[in-house]
This record gives sequence, C-alpha cells and structure tokens, in this order.
Amino acid sequence: MEQDITTDLSVLESHLDGMLNRVQHNSHTLKRLQNFEMRLLGLTSLVDMIEFILCETKALFDLDVVSLCLIDTKNEIAGYLDVDNYDFKSREGLELVSSEGQWQNSFGLSYQPFLGSYQTTVCEQFFAESNQQKPASVVIAPLIRRDKYLGSLNLGSFHNERFIQGMATDFVEHIASIIGICLENNLNVETMRRTSLVDPLTGVNNRRFLEQRIEEELDRSQRTREPLSCLFLDIDFFKGINDRYGHQAGDHVLTVVAGLIKKLLRNNDVLARYGGEEFVALLSQSDENTASEIAERIRLSIANLQLIYADQAMPVTISIGVATYQPNRALKKQVAEIALQLIQTADAALYEAKRKGRNRVESGGLVLRLESE
Repeated sequence: MEQDITTDLSVLESHLDGMLNRVQHNSHTLKRLQNFEMRLLGLTSLVDMIEFILCETKALFDLDVVSLCLIDTKNEIAGYLDVDNYDFKSREGLELVSSEGQWQNSFGLSYQPFLGSYQTTVCEQFFAESNQQKPASVVIAPLIRRDKYLGSLNLGSFHNERFIQGMATDFVEHIASIIGICLENNLNVETMRRTSLVDPLTGVNNRRFLEQRIEEELDRSQRTREPLSCLFLDIDFFKGINDRYGHQAGDHVLTVVAGLIKKLLRNNDVLARYGGEEFVALLSQSDENTASEIAERIRLSIANLQLIYADQAMPVTISIGVATYQPNRALKKQVAEIALQLIQTADAALYEAKRKGRNRVESGGLVLRLESE
C-alpha cells in the first residue's frame, strides 16, 4: 500500500515537473513573441521590416525556411525598394507578385492559414526558390488588412511532423496579423515619402530629395575616400519645344528624357528634376573621367532619340555640365558648403556647354576644399 502511494506520488511529481517545464517554455516563448512584436512595430523602413521578418521569424520559430510573398500589382513596392537601393530581386525568401490570384485560389475568403505537409500544387508558388530544398511541412499564413490580401508569411520545416493538420496556429496567426498592420503602415509611409520627394510628372526624385541626399552622399564620400561626381543636365531649346509643339508635347519630352537618363544610371546613383527642364545626377564612386563618359553616353542616347508626338517628329538634345568632388584628408569644409560648390561648378560647366553651341558635355573639373584644418 505504502509502495503504491509512493509510486503514485512519483508519477504525480513527474507530471507536475512536465507541466512546470511546459509553463516555463510557454512563458519564454511568449516573451520572445512580445519582444519580436515590439521590435517589428518600432521599424519605420520597408527594407528594415522585410529583413527583420525574414531573419527574425526564422530564429523565433526555429525554422528551416521562411519566405515572404507580397502582392505588388502596380510595382509600387518594387519602386520603393529600388529607391532605397535594395536588391529585392536576388533576396532569398522574398517574392513580389503582380496578382493576388494565388491567394484567392488557395484561401478564398476564409483567410485561414494552410497547415500540413508540403503539397506541390498548393505550396510551390509560396516557396519559389528553385535552388532551395523544399520543406516537408509548412504553414502559409495570409497577410490581411481591411479584407484585402497583402501577401503571405510562409514558414517551413524539413521535419514531417513539425506542422500537421489540427495543430493550433494561434501564434502564427497573431504574428501574421501584426506583420499585416506593419506592412500597411510602412507602405503608407513610403507612399507619403514618395509623394513628397518625387516629381509627379517624370517619376524621378525632386529637388527636395536631392538637397537631402547630396549631403548624405558627401558624408559617404568622405568616409570611403571615394569621389562623388555631379551632372547638371538641361534640355536644349525646351521653350521652343513648348512653343512649337505645345506644353503636352513638352511634358512628354520631359518624361521620356528623364526615363532614359535614369535607365543609363546605376541603381545607387541619384537622379532628380532640379526645375523646369533641368536635371541633376549624383554619381557615387565616379571620378571626373568616368562621370564625363557617362554624361557623353547620356548625351548621345538622347540625341539619337526618335521622339514622335501627335504624329510629329521632335528632335531633342541635351547639354551637360560635370563636376567632381575628391575627398582630401588635409583640407576641411562643411558638407553643406561642398554640396553648394559641387552644384554650382556643374551648373557653370553646363553654362559653358550652352555657350559653346549646346548638345555637348563640359567638365568643370575637381571641386577642391579650400580651407585647411
């Protein structure tokens, strides 16, 4: 009898220890989840949010595979990421999709996560990395805001039993809900930022953006000791285009020329509409020779344009002034002063190109810091 009681007590103690361990584990998981939420809610950049989700979700749930699919019907997300020089096309685990069709087909109006073994017909489109081992079991949690699909958070494990049908998905659904809120907020912020810093006609950055960015580029130039070049570009005889063909034709010329210039620049270069028919480009890690070569390539491409508007051919040329800043450890000047000097030197070179007949590139040479330490 006494032995039976002792055995029962041992079994009960074992059960209590197990329950205590589970409570401690759940408490630890809850704290990690709360920390994840607070950090996620504190992020104010779309790029930072994407990187945080792809990296931290994997660690939080101890997963083998995490992917994030975002619906980008108008290429707005791609545009925001591109402006921030984020290489989203090669980022493993991130996919931008042009239609919400795969979510409608997989979830309909239920909005409930898919849970269970990896099924190619259902899961392949959410785990699209061709060079990645496919998970054995998955959770695909749709990201929903205001009854609209934003995308999905996709979690995978190489273990068959990690995610099985009937398993509770409370944590995952909660995380997906928080991510949906953060995604919507960040997209709204990016939209407002783009509206205030982008020229609505040409789609390139505006002068306000340039004034913010040029000092950042000069700071980077001083840290890395790499040169920074500036191109000042002006469409030749633009007033004549407006007078002869009309202002709508002039707008068309501005849009086409801006798009061509941007296409000929690198992703990390900055292009802004400075005003009217004038544009400014900042070329990082580009010395005077490189900048002049790029400027000549732009000039020639625009001169070769076959622009047609309302069945009328419109010849277009551009003049470009070049200036280059090369950091010098022995000399010192504030970046605001250097920025002004860089723009003014490129502008003066542009004036020289105009004076010499237009449709040409002129270099103002190096911008030197004149004040010694």
